[in-house]
Amino acid sequence: MTIFVAFIVITLAVVTWVSRGGNKKSSSEFYTGGASFSGTQNGLAIAGDYLSAASFLGIVGSVALYGYDGFLYAIGFFVAWLIALLLVAEPLRNVGQFTMADVLAFRMKQQPVRVAAACSTLGVTIFYLVAQMAGAGGLVAVLLNITDAKMQAVVVAVVGVVMIAYVLIGGMKGTTYVQMIKAVLLIAGVAIMTVLVFVSIKGGFTDLLDRAVERSSEGVNVLEPGAKYGKTEATKLDFISLALSLVLGVAGLPHVLMRFYTVPTAKEARKSVTWAIILIGSFYILTLFLGYGAGALVGPEVIKNAPGGATAAAPLLALELGGSVLMALISAVAFATVLAVVAGLAITASASVGQDIYQAVIRKGQATNEEQVRVSRWTVIILGIVSVLLGIAAMKLNVAFLVSLAFSVAASANLPTILYSLYWRRFNTTGAVWSIYGGLISALVLITFSPAVSGEPTAMIPGADFAWFPLTSPGLVSIPIGFLAGIIGTFIGKPDNLPEKAAEMEVRSLTGVGTAEAVDH
Repeated sequence: MTIFVAFIVITLAVVTWVSRGGNKKSSSEFYTGGASFSGTQNGLAIAGDYLSAASFLGIVGSVALYGYDGFLYAIGFFVAWLIALLLVAEPLRNVGQFTMADVLAFRMKQQPVRVAAACSTLGVTIFYLVAQMAGAGGLVAVLLNITDAKMQAVVVAVVGVVMIAYVLIGGMKGTTYVQMIKAVLLIAGVAIMTVLVFVSIKGGFTDLLDRAVERSSEGVNVLEPGAKYGKTEATKLDFISLALSLVLGVAGLPHVLMRFYTVPTAKEARKSVTWAIILIGSFYILTLFLGYGAGALVGPEVIKNAPGGATAAAPLLALELGGSVLMALISAVAFATVLAVVAGLAITASASVGQDIYQAVIRKGQATNEEQVRVSRWTVIILGIVSVLLGIAAMKLNVAFLVSLAFSVAASANLPTILYSLYWRRFNTTGAVWSIYGGLISALVLITFSPAVSGEPTAMIPGADFAWFPLTSPGLVSIPIGFLAGIIGTFIGKPDNLPEKAAEMEVRSLTGVGTAEAVDH
């Protein structure tokens, strides 16, 4: 607890210090830190933002319990990141200013597209926030051996309060510094634990796998596909659905895409991409070692019976390797992971409400910077309360799985609209609105009536059973719906008749000419 409190105090001090001198009433300062970060800094912050509690706690736990099938989460997350960079990252940065909706509404009618994009952003953000909150509750439950649900709920509430403080005090600049600190600590902590795993095993990777097979009830199946997703036809379909969501979802995650607005030039954006790929790729390789290390040294049965379930694998491995001090340090780093990611998510959601709904729709572009930032700050407070309540309800679910639901919503609602906007000239306002709402509503409905919410012992509402959709991940159905709705809406709707804006968007997305930096140059 001392280490936890010390970390929170130090990071709050850093947030307060770095936010000094900035114009706290400026929307640019609050949303993007004044686009003042270098490529290296932003690469670290992207890694800090992307490597969430799901990446650390969820993947290590999944590999420990299911071996190969658990590592598929890591493969999906990393491949998804590469696809996001190839398809949308730089074009989005060249066209937009603060939010994803800046791009979607660039050559269309502003109000309907911005409202739809804001709804989608909030949907993705809430799912992602719930995953981080649940991860925090499970983590501290393991650390302090808290089995009482009320005390675990208190922990989740504390995370919400600290998140709100980070964002209100520091805005994007303070949040970015927290993400950079967290990225360095997380990757260093994972690297140290990996070295200690091999020292403890007294052998190489083959010896580690042999020990994991001995401890697992699945036996040699933990080294092969199928331990989790190959037992029935339904689980095979579930895996395909999950894979689609993971691989396509990142390109539609608003909080990841928003990070590219925090650097001053396209050159720095590309530099940040290089750093992020190196850091994220290295991290996911290490999670494979830690997952099998937890399976070999702690054991799947111990992990399943611990408070927090699969989420407990990484801290329990740290306890096995270095005692209570290492466990506390790794847990504090994981806690930092949660705080940094939820702060980034809150900034994104608040920017969407302030910029896309309040400024563009309610005030018709006439709101002052001060008014816009005030609305965004209130959004952070409300979002914090909602995410705490939902995080308490989802405490028993694996955080990697919860994040996969956010990816499903992003891939269904955001990705089709982004791709059509950037690469299909005929795409219009009706197509954009249909695509966003079609993907969003279908994903939310299928999640609501899936085994993730009811009908299973590990569901969010274990005592109820209203599940009629057989898959826990809706992407296999909802992603095609999002793409198809965009096509149908485009052909049914009237053209926007804004050829100049369409041409400008095409030039800006491909070359960067016309952006603020190009004009200044």
